[in-house]
Amino acid sequence: MNRRIVFNIIGRMIAVEAALLLLPIFVSVYFNEACVTAFIITALIALAVGLGFMFLIKPKTQVIYAREGYAIVAFAWILMSAIGALPFVISGEIPNYIDALFETVSGFTTTGASIVPNVELLSKGILFWRSFTHWIGGMGILVFIMAIIPNFTDRSIHIMRAEMPGPIVGKLVPRVKDTAKILYLIYIALTFLQIILLVLGDMPLFDSVIHTFGTAGTGGFGIKADSIAGYSHYCQWVIAIFMMLFGINFNIFYLVLLRKFKSIFKSSELWCYLGIILFATATITLNIRSTCAGLEEAFRLSAFQVSSIITTTGYATANFDVWPTLSKSILLLLMFVGACAGSTGGGLKVSRVVLLFKTIKQELKNMIHPRSVSTVKFEGRTVDERTVRSVGSYLAIYIVCFVFVFVILSFDRYNIETNFSAVAACFNNIGPGFSAVGPAANYAGYSFFSKLTLAFSMLLGRLEILPLILALSPATWKRK
Repeated sequence: MNRRIVFNIIGRMIAVEAALLLLPIFVSVYFNEACVTAFIITALIALAVGLGFMFLIKPKTQVIYAREGYAIVAFAWILMSAIGALPFVISGEIPNYIDALFETVSGFTTTGASIVPNVELLSKGILFWRSFTHWIGGMGILVFIMAIIPNFTDRSIHIMRAEMPGPIVGKLVPRVKDTAKILYLIYIALTFLQIILLVLGDMPLFDSVIHTFGTAGTGGFGIKADSIAGYSHYCQWVIAIFMMLFGINFNIFYLVLLRKFKSIFKSSELWCYLGIILFATATITLNIRSTCAGLEEAFRLSAFQVSSIITTTGYATANFDVWPTLSKSILLLLMFVGACAGSTGGGLKVSRVVLLFKTIKQELKNMIHPRSVSTVKFEGRTVDERTVRSVGSYLAIYIVCFVFVFVILSFDRYNIETNFSAVAACFNNIGPGFSAVGPAANYAGYSFFSKLTLAFSMLLGRLEILPLILALSPATWKRK
């Protein structure tokens, strides 16, 4: 383990976080809010810690292997959340540190689960930072660092693989640094486009920026108690469409720029993702039609909610907790499916679900024809045995972790539906669940221990379990 490079890069990350805190400082100054002091103090603390790590711990070599990548990503996210929670506490707007940490982890992991009972009472500076954490965490802060810091080698692919979601993470272009730049340029371009479209729909600029941060990072923090329900139908459609776009593998957008449309049409993950959205939307529309004013309202509400849940964003235009059982069941299943690999969304990922079904099909075929030789194919290419095995292993670990967190929450005072949906919503980085943690409620009623457990499950879900588990394993930190 190259411990020096681990702490040095973590120091760079914290220093970048100090720089990012300048944006909420400017917002607080513009609106003349007292919380500006909290942001300044936090920025100075982050800068001191970051520079201390950078200059006091000089790495002898810049080489990064897999275990360094896991350790960097896991501890970077933990420390970034720990420092990012300070403005809430220092400003007094979320006075308890455990609550503030829950809110911050929820922000950076793009979960959107909240303990704030009345979000409209928060200052604009705090609201900005709360949603900006979504945008930072959506693509990954370490991917951003790779894009702007010059002395990263191609070994940095281990950091990208540990931070980016999905069973397979590769480079768009030969150099990792250039791949990171391309990803962030696409991310920024889509962000600005959505802000412009929302402003054209008469949504105030501040509201447009906040909701775009939540959409881009597929996080879901809002600034109103009714989430998106109070805005125009036009704005609801814009957000619904962009939630769906941010749930697509960013490689697809790169192929669009290269005009390789044939490759796009051959993407089985994309077509499966769009097919699931279409089927779920149509089914829920028919199921809730009798409870709505008309077919248009039923279609709009179902399309928005399906897009929100499958991309793990968590915005809402209706209280889906009161919908019929069929609709709620579909939404619960979408929580587990999630968005595409290589997107900002959470969940198992469509690619993993497709690979799992293809693997099951192959196993059934081998049982009937034991002597036949068959392979699993995905996106027109044969999937190597290691990837197939890793998908199965991930599902097994996923189930074990899910059950473990669910059992811990069972000691709290809520019923099974609340606890199960809370774990599903936090583990899959969605936010709202059902019953006591539904879209019209929050997580404030859970004990501090349960909140810490749920926050840990958010990190497990965002980093896809293994980086966090391996980083906390003593074997990872051995020198050889």
